[in-house]
Amino acid sequence: MTEHTVKSYGEELNHLTAEVTRMGGMAEAQVADAIDCIARRDAPLAQQVVARDERLDILQAEIERKAFRLIALRQPMAVDLRHAVAALKISMSLERCGDMAKNIGKRALILTEADPMTALTRSIERMGKLVQGRLKDVLDAYTASDLQRAIGVWGRDEEVDEHYNAIFRELLTYMMGDPRTINPCAHLLFVAKNLERIGDHATNIAEIIHFELTGEEIISQRPKLDTLSN
Repeated sequence: MTEHTVKSYGEELNHLTAEVTRMGGMAEAQVADAIDCIARRDAPLAQQVVARDERLDILQAEIERKAFRLIALRQPMAVDLRHAVAALKISMSLERCGDMAKNIGKRALILTEADPMTALTRSIERMGKLVQGRLKDVLDAYTASDLQRAIGVWGRDEEVDEHYNAIFRELLTYMMGDPRTINPCAHLLFVAKNLERIGDHATNIAEIIHFELTGEEIISQRPKLDTLSN
């Protein structure tokens, strides 16, 4: 390879990483706003969350196109190939996180029309902040190529499951005690499930980072509790 070709190749890899980092920031903002629109019963914000999802879809498709192009034309080997594949896989997980945030936004629009359920909303908000923090940590780990931070996120997967199971029981208690709460509680249950899945994607991204940086899969079984619904 000529020096120009090598420089151009390196710039393509760096640009791909930068695009994933930008997409990560957008996904973080979507999740944070989705949680806020539930906590504050903010219908206009919920509408924004739903509308902004298309931006993530477009960026993910662009990253996918660039990753495939780089792999096809440059035929990267070893660590460079892992960088390209990691960018592709992480963008797919981030796109799914955006979908979950959009789903939460749609539920928030419905919940703003129901009577407030402050205690339950606070439980959802606590779980949401935990998930939001995990997503931020794993994206910071990706940007900094920080293996230990990624492993730290991977090792805390049970925390989200514990919150989900507690909320599931709390919601069932409300629904059994007052049938009028069944409808809003069902929407809150879907919100909690979406948050749990975002947490799963954060863990999945941590595993991708581990493979990108080491070339090896995480051998240990994912530290995950069984959730009370699928």
